[in-house]
Amino acid sequence: MARGFFITFEGGEGAGKSTQIERLAGKMRAKKYNVLVTREPGGSPGAEAVRHVLLSGAAEPFGPKMEALLFAAARSDHVEQVIRPAVERGSIVLCDRFMDSSRVYQGVTGGLDPAFMDALEQVAINGMVPDMTLIFDIDPSEGLRRATARRGSDADADRFEKETLAIHQRRREAFLAIAAAEPERCIVIDASADPDAVENVVTATVFAALEALTPTHRKQVSPA
Repeated sequence: MARGFFITFEGGEGAGKSTQIERLAGKMRAKKYNVLVTREPGGSPGAEAVRHVLLSGAAEPFGPKMEALLFAAARSDHVEQVIRPAVERGSIVLCDRFMDSSRVYQGVTGGLDPAFMDALEQVAINGMVPDMTLIFDIDPSEGLRRATARRGSDADADRFEKETLAIHQRRREAFLAIAAAEPERCIVIDASADPDAVENVVTATVFAALEALTPTHRKQVSPA
């Protein structure tokens, strides 16, 4: 069976990635594409066990290097247990966050050495570079407002949402820098628009990329 297609969704807090992944997956399934939706941290049993440790802040006292190592361990398990097998059997994989989040959150705002982060990334992804990355761009103040509305004002912010607006702004700039450096892979999506308008842009962008593939590469109908 032809190789599938690996798409990652990246961006700051409250950018609407999860909403857009589910909407896109629904449209793709309606057209009989074989789609797998997954997320990071998590996505596999081993990685899901690490997710709570990371998002609860339990690893925070050990510093960004420990967090980066945990993310990498979770990512490696996710890649080998879920993403690679799905792509190899012809599925289209939609993943909420992947390697670019580590580059931004632990690398840029965590202050870790770029050489260390690059080496860690190579081990974690083991060649599984996304075919396409959609970077959802939104003003951090609006993104945090949306994130608060989503979880409810009575609920605690997670490990990364709680950080300062200045840090979130640096993350936005870092995501945009990645997009500028890798335009063949990354596409910036204006996430400040109405969700329906964003959905239309995402749909047009992804389906255009899929239609550009060869027919045998483009569509698979077997179960995920």
